Amino acid sequence: MALTKKPYFNDSDSRFKLFHELMARKVSDILLVSTPYDAWIMEDDCRLSERVVNEYRGLNLSQPPRMTWVSTAEEALAALDRKPFDMVITMPRLSDMGAAALGHKIKKKAPDLPVILLSHDTIPSPEMIEPDNAPGIDRTFVWSGNTDILVALIKSAEDRMNVAKDTASAGVRVILFVEDSPYYLSSLLPILYRELVCQTQAVMEGTLNEEHRLVTMRARPKILVAGNYEEALSLYEEYEAFVLGVISDVRFSRNGVMDDTAGVDFLRHVRTQRFGIPLLLVSSEPANAAKAAMLSAAFVDKNSDTLHQDVRLFFKVYLGFGDFVFRMPDGTEIGCRASNLKALEQHLATIPEASFRYHCNRNDFSRWLFARTEMGLAAQVRPINDDDFTDLESHRRHLIEIIADRRKRRQKGIVADFETAGADFDTEFFKIGKGSLGGKARGLAFITSLLKQNNDFSQRYEGIDIVVPQTLVITTDGFESFVEDNQLRYLSKTDLPDEQIADIFVNSRFPEWIEAKLRDYLAQVTYPLAIRSSSLLEDAQFRAYAGLYRTYMITNDCPDLERRLDHLIQAIKLVYASTYYQGPKAFSKRVGHRTEEEQMAVIIQKLMGSRYGDSFYPAISGVAQSHNYYPFARMKSEEGIVTIAMGLGKTVVEGEKTLRFSPCHPQLLPQRSTVEDILENAQRHFYALKMEGCCHSLAANDAASLWHRDVADAEDELPLQLLASTYVPDEHRIRDTVHIPGMRVLTFAHILKYNEFPLAAIIKDLLKLGEQGMGCPVEMEFSVNLAAQGSLPPQFAFLQIRPMTARAELEQVNISTEEIENARCFSEMALGNAVKQDMADIIFVKPEAFDPGKTTLIASEIAKLNATLVNEQRKYLLVGPGRWGSADRWLGIPVNWSDISGVGAMIETESDKLVAEPSQGSHFFHNITTLGINYITVSKASGGRLDWDWLMSLPRQSDLTFVAHLRLEAPVTLKVDGRRSRCVII
Repeated sequence: MALTKKPYFNDSDSRFKLFHELMARKVSDILLVSTPYDAWIMEDDCRLSERVVNEYRGLNLSQPPRMTWVSTAEEALAALDRKPFDMVITMPRLSDMGAAALGHKIKKKAPDLPVILLSHDTIPSPEMIEPDNAPGIDRTFVWSGNTDILVALIKSAEDRMNVAKDTASAGVRVILFVEDSPYYLSSLLPILYRELVCQTQAVMEGTLNEEHRLVTMRARPKILVAGNYEEALSLYEEYEAFVLGVISDVRFSRNGVMDDTAGVDFLRHVRTQRFGIPLLLVSSEPANAAKAAMLSAAFVDKNSDTLHQDVRLFFKVYLGFGDFVFRMPDGTEIGCRASNLKALEQHLATIPEASFRYHCNRNDFSRWLFARTEMGLAAQVRPINDDDFTDLESHRRHLIEIIADRRKRRQKGIVADFETAGADFDTEFFKIGKGSLGGKARGLAFITSLLKQNNDFSQRYEGIDIVVPQTLVITTDGFESFVEDNQLRYLSKTDLPDEQIADIFVNSRFPEWIEAKLRDYLAQVTYPLAIRSSSLLEDAQFRAYAGLYRTYMITNDCPDLERRLDHLIQAIKLVYASTYYQGPKAFSKRVGHRTEEEQMAVIIQKLMGSRYGDSFYPAISGVAQSHNYYPFARMKSEEGIVTIAMGLGKTVVEGEKTLRFSPCHPQLLPQRSTVEDILENAQRHFYALKMEGCCHSLAANDAASLWHRDVADAEDELPLQLLASTYVPDEHRIRDTVHIPGMRVLTFAHILKYNEFPLAAIIKDLLKLGEQGMGCPVEMEFSVNLAAQGSLPPQFAFLQIRPMTARAELEQVNISTEEIENARCFSEMALGNAVKQDMADIIFVKPEAFDPGKTTLIASEIAKLNATLVNEQRKYLLVGPGRWGSADRWLGIPVNWSDISGVGAMIETESDKLVAEPSQGSHFFHNITTLGINYITVSKASGGRLDWDWLMSLPRQSDLTFVAHLRLEAPVTLKVDGRRSRCVII
């Protein structure tokens, strides 16, 4: 499946991308022309520059403009010749030229450059009384020492600059303000802008993140100022389709003559053209309130002590910036309000028919949506009326459906700030904090966006939900706050046991600002949760700390909210603590990172699966890789490999018994070629979460909270019935059914052979998408829920995606026939691409002493020898049977990373005492290949060999019970040809 060749933004992103392009022209440089005295009054006395900056910050507006001051008209004209400016503000008294004459000269140089006359004197000048006599002046304002006027005149100029483009491209709304008096204009315009900005910020969705809030601010309605009837009419006719509301004075010029009824006539004209547009008549004469009432317009007294509150009321009630208040046709409030789309959607389903019809006929819904910058949805709602439907209920259902669709689509691919008030839990991805998401969460956020961008993918697998489980991330500043508040940084340099570090973290104080939000989150969320690490370096492309940190599964089913919160916080603390555990420290030392510089985010994610009695687990968990290091028969390396198991994914990532298949050849199973092979290699245990309605104490060992169940015990549970076959001893056959007597065997035949769920096809397509999106081979973790509750469809859930970095694209390594013949070790199953000559030490498990029941003791002996060699800074070759790093001690040596942190290469040998497949899907495997540690599998069936006679004849540096250490006089030469997966050790 090909990746859609578009930028990575979805339907919501395209909306915000469009918003990015709004307000393209900004007032960045202002030329201020005034006498030194006027400049001193504004700067030294009124602190103009400082207050403008503070005003911008207080309103969360974008970068404030720079101001350049000159004292004469001659200097102003010279400054304009030297550099471009976006606006000129001139005071009326200049030593060498009047303001009007200066404006006239400026307009000759730059006709479109706004020139504003600003007087700090409230006594009107002739230029202020008759601005038409000063054609070089665009607008006149009165300076009273309030910096609000500076912000208002700058924003007014910017609105004029951008209105044509922004209305055409995004349907941005327009508020028309008609006022001819510089005094009242200077008083009212700052109020209008402040209220507009504050109300726009107030209605922005709490589910958006900070970036989107800032960008959405650009889509706020624009205020266009008109000074006379003709200008007002021209602006209205040009932007009629976008007018959100009209605010007008009563008396202003019409046809060059002051007209006492111009404002009333203009509003009447607007009312006849568009009955639903909110109108506001402003006047210094209270008697004009009656004229406003005749027009069904609101009225505000310019001289009122409550002017600001009256304007705010108009914005909230009439322009749609407040809560949506549901009313009956007589205006009576029916007792419900909506502050966001979800509340509107919910109330629409229950309000009386009369109320629904009343608001539809007045275009109240679309106006409210326009105020929230939901231009597309508002434009979709506005033309709808009852005539389009057979009955009113059909109209109601349609409106609810399109609002719900928009609400859900806008959340896709967005990492939203979790805000307690109005949090929409249809959002897929929340975050708490302003820091980094960490590597694992970044991958999840990326795949969420990628899936939304390629929405045809979901259509291809109709009937299956392909999802990223709902996720809440506590960003890295939460970890920083926790560590600093409790002074825990010293633990990065200690050598304390993991359990002791865990105790210190668990007994430390948790940040209250995070705890409060988690309490609100858990009040809405009662399903089981996975608490995952997401450090800065985790899943990074070249130094992925895969599986080194802790993951905790919690039931979240205790009836007491506070106990559930304490349990969640304990899990988070333990994830934090794992930052300073021995394994990550050893890994950091190996890759050259300082542990104290690591930062940890935490993912709180819905645990996918279903409940079966007191057990909760997904039907299938797995790891898929887009490159297969061990292709077999018709398999090709580039087709990838998948490792799956029933139950939680710990079975897979810890290297226990699983099933491996190629997504291109799901029925080609080399490890299942005979009945004996199937019975030997089939999964016998699985991990689940035990639902007991209580909160068990957690520990450094994250597996302690999991239930390790026998597959045979789940015979009556749906996953086993869907995934298992039956071994019939009398026939010595395995039949693909569970409806006959016999032993159940996990074969996944109904999925891989009969394609009852298209797992192989989905993974094949997703690996291709991930590889194209990340630009390299990828590895992803997933789960499948085949027992979705009720009528819900089956689900395929992404849990993680990260780059694969084991294939080093380095220089070509050639291995000759002579080298193969003379090699002490030869393998056709080797990882990496390298020539190494830095290992003169060999640690090997003695074949005669090997006992699968003693693998834990073997691991401890290896750890002891490793510590000595690490101190001596000597890399070594490690040789032993079965899977290295397996959590199942019966399949190999269960070493942790800290046990082998000095290893240079590893050889996995065969033993008659155990049978294990290669462990491509494990976290351990991912980390050692990421570090460039070559992993060599010696298989006789594939032509591999190891010269045990030579190895056993060498003198031993150390000879322990199970393990021996050799030191050669000269280092061995290890050559790995990554193109052919071929290796020799000479």
